[in-house]
Amino acid sequence: MQYNFPVTRTTHPKPRYEDESSLGFCHYFTDHMFIMDYDEGQGWHDGRVVPYEPLRIDPASCVLHYAQMMFEGMKAYLRPDGRLQLFRPDMNAKRVANTCERMVIPVVSEELLIAGIKAVLAEDADWMPKSAGTSMYIRPFIFGNEISFSALPAKHYTFVIILAPCGSYYGGASGTLQTSRIYVQDKYIRSARGGTGYAKVGGNYGGAMRASEDAKKYNCKDVLWLDAQEHKYVEEVGTCNAFFRINDEVITAPLDGGTILPGVTRDSVLDLLRHWGEKVSERRLPIADVLEASRNGTLQEAFASGTAAVISPIGCLNVKGEDFPVADGEVGELSKKLYKTLYGIQTGAVEDFMGWTYPLDICVK
Repeated sequence: MQYNFPVTRTTHPKPRYEDESSLGFCHYFTDHMFIMDYDEGQGWHDGRVVPYEPLRIDPASCVLHYAQMMFEGMKAYLRPDGRLQLFRPDMNAKRVANTCERMVIPVVSEELLIAGIKAVLAEDADWMPKSAGTSMYIRPFIFGNEISFSALPAKHYTFVIILAPCGSYYGGASGTLQTSRIYVQDKYIRSARGGTGYAKVGGNYGGAMRASEDAKKYNCKDVLWLDAQEHKYVEEVGTCNAFFRINDEVITAPLDGGTILPGVTRDSVLDLLRHWGEKVSERRLPIADVLEASRNGTLQEAFASGTAAVISPIGCLNVKGEDFPVADGEVGELSKKLYKTLYGIQTGAVEDFMGWTYPLDICVK
């Protein structure tokens, strides 16, 4: 299907960032946004690009009371030839579909998702940062905004896409990798079997903030979640997938329990590691095994992966105030190689030998 969305350009452009090295993560938002409506019996309709502005929402809108919403996280990258490209948008679209199904939200197709992204990117391409380690973060989200206190799926929804030029999420300036301290959380849980752990929904993140605040007491950046049933097996790190390299085996939690978000970067890391001939396992890993590996020196690396962070190395785990170092506490060689390869493919600096990129006919001057 061919989409042709009308555009209303802003008459009040926003002030631009002055220093790309201090962009941070999503502190600035571009001049425009994409918006589209859904009505029962009519489907998705009236997609348009409009000036970025606050959304008008009724106090009785169901999303404010029952949290029927979803979101996605993607990035656009600047290639050496000045064109923009996406990274594995088909996987984002698949996750959008799975999350919509879980939240009983009308599905946005891959075709519509990419068309909306292209429409707003075309208007705000000049916001694209050019420095190393930077990108354009893309945040599509959908919420039910029927005026109703019935605890039932809405009949009206709004689909929005906003953009934010950004730097490195966890690392230093210009994308320099740095290790983080991570607190092992054994009181609160992120998700349980049968819940929404595999879906991209706001409640997963809002419910995690208490644990993240507690981690700060131990000078930790974020938390390592354990399983809900036994508080025994490692699951995710904050908002990212977790990897541990022990005795030359890279281990990450499996997706079969429905508690782990199927990360696009996670899948890419696994594919690259297998391509390089590394020993990789998707299996349950007891936190006791990780801590013992720290003690006996076989814990070679630990890192998190995600769209925002790409690769975020872990230098130390803290358990109830006791530190467990990851090797020498520095960024590991595998983490460096993964980041260099992934970000290189995403930006076109490294040949896309995996067939992951999606070039756009949008150029940055």
